[in-house]
Amino acid sequence: MMKVKEIMTTKIVAVDKDDSLKRVLDLMKKHDITKIPVLEEKKFFGLVTDNVIAYKLGSIRKRGVTASRLHASSVTEKEVKVVSPEEEVKNILASVGEPGPTMLPVVEKEKLVGVVTKADLLPLVKNKNPLSMIMQRNVHTVNLDDRVIHARRIMIMENIARLPVLDDKKLVGIISDIEIALAFESLKKSFSIGKQKHHLDELLVKDTMRAPVVWAAPSISIFDAAQLMYNQNVGSLPLMENERLVGMVTRTDLLKTIVL
Repeated sequence: MMKVKEIMTTKIVAVDKDDSLKRVLDLMKKHDITKIPVLEEKKFFGLVTDNVIAYKLGSIRKRGVTASRLHASSVTEKEVKVVSPEEEVKNILASVGEPGPTMLPVVEKEKLVGVVTKADLLPLVKNKNPLSMIMQRNVHTVNLDDRVIHARRIMIMENIARLPVLDDKKLVGIISDIEIALAFESLKKSFSIGKQKHHLDELLVKDTMRAPVVWAAPSISIFDAAQLMYNQNVGSLPLMENERLVGMVTRTDLLKTIVL
């Protein structure tokens, strides 16, 4: 039976609960990650996610507070499920796609010894069926000139982590919580409190999105998609046919095909 210790990441990027939120965001940007474990006196304390940061920095009462003045502890999720290095991988696969943080801290004697992310599980995807069998066909999108607060509202209402960006029906970018969190941080640094709300409201998707986009055809295999997402470190794949967006798959969709 495969154990968690065989697949977990042991090179952990972590922060202390008293570190500034700016440091958290700097690390997310530097390492291209969206979740970071938080420690207290070297023991596991909780998780910081891009989703919670975007929410905090965008909320009205925090608008005047910059990321350098907030501590990691103010955005830490403490009710986080942890696993042991000896846990069987098939047991953690059962919770894939359930609500909650998508990083599993691996803890031994209160010490964080590793983490398991959805990316760590992608190499276990072996299914050779075409992506079209599992893709989501009803895809929410935004346009280049839409406002970021509009995109964020869709993400919250539909409980989705990212949105493809279209320009005249062509795929030109993708926007997710991490891009929004970084944009909010930058805006708060640049403008006085009195001007922040106006600029926050006027922030456009085209100034915030990530481009170019890694995409695939729905005809490629689920296995090949998992390899592509693992190598490119992306959480989702927009699927294109004749230059049109026809669907989307996420790491979660792929992980649900794993059979151990």
